Amino acid sequence: MAAPDTFPRQHARTQRFTLGDPRTVTVSPDGERVVFARSSSGDDPVNALWVLDLAPTDGPVPAPRLAADPHVLLGVADDADLPEAERRRRERMREGAGGVTGYACDGRVRTAAFTLAGRLFVADLLAGRDAGARELHVEGPVFDPVPDPAGSQIAYVCGSTLRVAALDGASHLVAGEPGHADATSTISWGSAEFVAAEEMGRHRGHWWSPDGSRLAVCRVDTAPVPTWWIADPAHPDREPTAMRYPAAGSTNADVTLHVVSADGSTTAPLEVVWDRQAFPYLATVSWPRPDLILLSVQSRDQRHLRVLAADPTTGATRTLSDDTDDAWVELVPGTPALAPSGALVRCTDAPGHRALLIGDEIVSPADVQVRSVVAIVGSATDDAVIVTGNPLDDATVLHAYRCRPGSPAEQITHGDAVHTVIAGGSTLVVRRASLDAPGAVTTVTCPDRAPVVLDSFLATPLVRPDIRLRRYGPRALATAVLLPAGHDGSPLPVLLDPYGGPHAQRVVRSSNAHLTSQWFADHGFAVVVTDGRGTPGRGAAWERAVHLDLATTVLDDQVDALHAAADEFPLDLERVGIRGWSFGGYLAALAVIRRPDVFHAAVAGAPVTEWRLYDTHYTERYLGDPTADPAPYDATSLVDEAARLTRPLLLVHGLADDNVVAAHTLRLSSALLAAGRPHEVLPLVGVTHMTPQEVVAENLLLHQLDFLRRHLG
Repeated sequence: MAAPDTFPRQHARTQRFTLGDPRTVTVSPDGERVVFARSSSGDDPVNALWVLDLAPTDGPVPAPRLAADPHVLLGVADDADLPEAERRRRERMREGAGGVTGYACDGRVRTAAFTLAGRLFVADLLAGRDAGARELHVEGPVFDPVPDPAGSQIAYVCGSTLRVAALDGASHLVAGEPGHADATSTISWGSAEFVAAEEMGRHRGHWWSPDGSRLAVCRVDTAPVPTWWIADPAHPDREPTAMRYPAAGSTNADVTLHVVSADGSTTAPLEVVWDRQAFPYLATVSWPRPDLILLSVQSRDQRHLRVLAADPTTGATRTLSDDTDDAWVELVPGTPALAPSGALVRCTDAPGHRALLIGDEIVSPADVQVRSVVAIVGSATDDAVIVTGNPLDDATVLHAYRCRPGSPAEQITHGDAVHTVIAGGSTLVVRRASLDAPGAVTTVTCPDRAPVVLDSFLATPLVRPDIRLRRYGPRALATAVLLPAGHDGSPLPVLLDPYGGPHAQRVVRSSNAHLTSQWFADHGFAVVVTDGRGTPGRGAAWERAVHLDLATTVLDDQVDALHAAADEFPLDLERVGIRGWSFGGYLAALAVIRRPDVFHAAVAGAPVTEWRLYDTHYTERYLGDPTADPAPYDATSLVDEAARLTRPLLLVHGLADDNVVAAHTLRLSSALLAAGRPHEVLPLVGVTHMTPQEVVAENLLLHQLDFLRRHLG
């Protein structure tokens, strides 16, 4: 008889309850097609490509049809033989699934291109159920294929070069470095460098012109970047993997932008020229009009963001806007862009909130923090932009708003829920997650049609979160408290379960966001989760409270929320633990080192322990340049404070992590040992910053529970 299922096993098998849900949604500009990826069940990791047809017809909307099935196209269960570039992309995207994990469409969303096992496939999105997807036999391995706007050719990265393929499979080189095409080259064309993909949200390095005759292409030279080595101690016979890692204060990759001909002519690439010494970071690129390439560039200290218009025939640029800030200028997804009228669409941190501007007019509500621009849906005479954002006083929800000049913004979504939105034409796809039920509901709406709910095959969790949301203290700290089911009111050991840092939230009105916390609660803990200063959604001053100090305010807010919760709930403040991963791991270790009077045990997963070992773009945004001012780094280093540890600490780290490298944990462990401070270290062989391996993810939860029980009772 099979062993009964458990939450840790289910949590691991379903990849944190992400499999089987519609994802990576695209809506055609005319609103007549919705394209999405989805696997067949809550534990199937292989995504297929689906199409929902909405073109006006008599009768109901037909069911989504299968456009590309990896099982059929490959003849095997999954694409295990991935090129290294695709493995890196998935790591940067925190993608653990397989099959169609990413795709790109032509301008009218009639053709999609994607890769499986480093091979190029295209799908005719207008074809019937039994036709449409086929392989193009081109020179590979293939990475990041993108059809041109007309859907007649596909640009893709092959090694360190950019190539273009016709739909008959013939391909040719359009950008590459003569004599530098081998695997050891530091120069590549068409791909994003590490910090762009990991920190800026720019995962691509090539963009088509509107007529498909040219491409804007990034040239990246990593020669100036220090070489780090990721070894596999479990296999000493294997060579370490070399990677160029731009640690804080070190040299970044040299990134330039060029215009090349798509026909592979021998004309030398035309460089797009801007002041790269003042603005070395290339944050965004798009090609919205034949005569204009739109790009944004950022200063090394990130206090200055400039939007440029480039002439694709000369490479000359002119400034469209400048945004400056004493701390940093935030990069907002979906910006900059051009509205149908030609007005610039951008965001700026206005007094108190992040605002959307169309031209020079702020068009978003004054009490809303804009989080992203998701669609531009207006006309040449009626600019309209859809954004996501939240009320400044409540970052636990996320809503969509339609904004246009000269009129009040329209709130599209409502209720206590987290909404994400994709739009095309007059069609909206809204994913709604709430505390009322597990998972989420994805609904497609368009005029003159009944709403269509896309089937989700998310597994039903074996735990059901019972969440009490609070706003504690004068700072209204968003806090979730979870207790064991049917608890009798007696004092409970406490577990803080935060992330606590920039760009991520834990306290949201989504049931699935609290599953692991509830599992710990059901094993006898009162779990307290708090989003303090530095987390997103609460305005510019709130986010910038961590500037030059990623430790003090972050830790203070966790302590204050804990004590406020203890005034309301049966918390035993003599038995308080804390766990976290990545920044949350840093916060957990910081808590037991600095505040042993409050915290009695900690589990620190993949913690940043020495900020000089983390990358330039993230770390320097918050702590500055360590070569110019080392004080913020000295004040936030856990390694330097190792001798202060007096409480049990479990350090967990994947030895294959190329984001927060294992040296963080190893250096802290060495410093703790030198200071005579007992601690535990759990090395995860072959594991990166994610833990997608099912057996690892399952047993890691059980190991943490055992550690906390041993030390908190």
